[in-house]
Amino acid sequence: MTDRKADPRDPRPLIGEPLSLDLLNTRWAGTPVNDLLGEPDGYGIWLASAGLAGRCEAGEAGLAAVLEAREALAAAVRDLDLHGEAGPAAVAGLNEVLRHGRLRRELGPQGPAEHVEVDRPERLAAWLAVDDFLGLLGQGAHRIRKCAHQACILHFFDTSQNGRRRWCSMAVCGNRAKAARHYEKVKA
Repeated sequence: MTDRKADPRDPRPLIGEPLSLDLLNTRWAGTPVNDLLGEPDGYGIWLASAGLAGRCEAGEAGLAAVLEAREALAAAVRDLDLHGEAGPAAVAGLNEVLRHGRLRRELGPQGPAEHVEVDRPERLAAWLAVDDFLGLLGQGAHRIRKCAHQACILHFFDTSQNGRRRWCSMAVCGNRAKAARHYEKVKA
């Protein structure tokens, strides 16, 4: 992957999670739900923040592929939350995105190398996001989490040593929960 430095135009409250969860987090709480990919320039902003702007073009076909991948990822994460594993429909959705590419390995002058090949260039970002999700599953599906704040819809990959991270951001959602508990205690 390339360098990941958030695009200054990126309005999302949580940026920098692994690529698959970063794609899921292009939707965040609000009334109505905020959707970065629903804005005309949003796909280009996401590509820049994800470090993919140099590899992927921000066009309509690429956006359609990424939206398909986001829906497949959302279904898989929902299933993980409810059942501890992705259900058949979620698996089919993920595999449909993966069907459009592959990882080719070869031995080159500098040693082993991996190359992603996709059937159409506009499918690259979607394929990379779903491939990243498979990598996260391999590290531990139980570490893919939804923020514990009831109003938050963001997801994160828990890399804490004890595996007990609860909030997308302690400074935002964690603080809100602490303040609500304090308010209830004082009110009682």
